[in-house]
Amino acid sequence: MPKLTLDDLKKIRERVQSQSLLSEEGPYKVKVTVHMGTCGIAAGARKVMETLMNEVEEKNVQNVFLTTSGCAGLCSLEPMATVEIADSIPIKYAELTPEKTKEIFERHVLGQEPVLEYAIAAGSERSI
Repeated sequence: MPKLTLDDLKKIRERVQSQSLLSEEGPYKVKVTVHMGTCGIAAGARKVMETLMNEVEEKNVQNVFLTTSGCAGLCSLEPMATVEIADSIPIKYAELTPEKTKEIFERHVLGQEPVLEYAIAAGSERSI
């Protein structure tokens, strides 16, 4: 098998991104990732996820995909979550509580208005 080149990897990434989970036509318009590494769990990430699950259920929201990831590398700012909306820049939120999470759900997830006072970063971690 030949070695992959940088161009090969870019083509693979473009193909995968074109089949993205998030799209205006697809089943999900929003993806919320709760960072649940050991540090996140210790800081309260389970309560953040539980709050999001309750909001989705109570409001009968069908187009939000909830998922988890490992550590985001900013342990002192846990618990954290990232909100990605189709065709928008991802926003990473830090030092979350159930109350902040509900506000983010209402304003950003449902209203598509980022909650800047809780945000620590905008954009993807990818540099290529």
